[in-house]
Amino acid sequence: MFVSFFPKPKLFFTSAVLWALFAVLFWIFAGEQLGAYFGLPPAAPDAPPIIGVGIFITRPFIWLYIYFFVAVAAFALFWMQYAPHKWQAWSIWGSALIIFFTYFDVQLNIALNAWRGPFFDLFQKAITTPNSVAASELYWMQLLFAGIGFVGVAIFVVSNFFISHYVFRWRTAMNEFYMDNWSRLRHIEGASQRVQEDTMRFSTIVENLGVSLIQALMTLIAFLPLLAQLSHHITEVPIIGQIPYSLVVLAIGWSVFGTAILALVGIKLPGLQFKNQRVEAAYRKELVLGEDDPTRAQPPTVSHLFHNVRKNYFRMYFHYAYFNTVRNVYFQADAIILNVFLIPTIAAAKITMGIWQQVATAFAQVSNSFQYLVSSWTTIVELLSIHKRLRAFEATLEGEPLPELDRRYLETQAEEH
Repeated sequence: MFVSFFPKPKLFFTSAVLWALFAVLFWIFAGEQLGAYFGLPPAAPDAPPIIGVGIFITRPFIWLYIYFFVAVAAFALFWMQYAPHKWQAWSIWGSALIIFFTYFDVQLNIALNAWRGPFFDLFQKAITTPNSVAASELYWMQLLFAGIGFVGVAIFVVSNFFISHYVFRWRTAMNEFYMDNWSRLRHIEGASQRVQEDTMRFSTIVENLGVSLIQALMTLIAFLPLLAQLSHHITEVPIIGQIPYSLVVLAIGWSVFGTAILALVGIKLPGLQFKNQRVEAAYRKELVLGEDDPTRAQPPTVSHLFHNVRKNYFRMYFHYAYFNTVRNVYFQADAIILNVFLIPTIAAAKITMGIWQQVATAFAQVSNSFQYLVSSWTTIVELLSIHKRLRAFEATLEGEPLPELDRRYLETQAEEH
């Protein structure tokens, strides 16, 4: 699944995480200041904030682009020399470009949050004091918002176009790898489906989950300090009263609670998804064989196979019913938890509309990042079931025993014959 696309996957991903950690820490403690030697210093602490897309072409950002490229180039050149790989241009450089797109998207959200504060303060002033704000000021703020939005649209279109090609290249790499070993894999139940369908689904889901995880981490890095700063505007919280960094505490505690409870109620779902793919594959295979062989796909056999499909679907419906109940109740509560938390502060008129907008946005970004597993759980379930199916290929090629569910299926087939 990975060795077909990435060079020495275990070592590659381990080194990628360590190198990324080193690059981020070096940037925080020295790299950002290093730009001053090249005429690209960081922004002064007392510099007024830049609202709009102009911030992305300032000297600090240009230095960050250069720093990112140098860090990626050093990592890529090492691996291209250490373990040359057919797909290294896509797996190394392509992955780095996707990470850059993800980072830029996070920065767009920060730019939008920076815009919300002054705009909604201006808006509040305009609707409370007639003629206190010129219409041109409001038009200008909308123009700044549109600029951020148009850049966001461009990044979205370009990144999705590139990611589509990236995913298909990964599928191509897996397809070539498995077909080179087809003589050893063709006897595994549903082998054709696993190569034709599961490879595409696996590469797509892993890429989506990977990007979501990276985005969640980058969002936390970017928004947690802002949320901690905004916590100073919260005078007290219901029942408890005053607590330091209250918004950060709420975001972490609420997200951990949601993740734990959904992991608990969804523990049976990966196995059921795997079994569903297996019974569907057996049913489909018999029907396909019946197209050319009149002795196959006889009514008793088809009825038995479809009974297995029906039985597994009904079992899935039951387990997904209570899982979706808990999941949706949590998300409904998530929609109001912050407002309930802020009621004492709002009632005391301690924050302006602009600050409330910034708090709501920053809290949503941090909370959603901490809720990565909550939001992605159904996708993770699907990925685990696909991994179980492709793992049979890996086990066969590595000379290991088949996964338990595949062994159980072969034993059942042997008993039936």
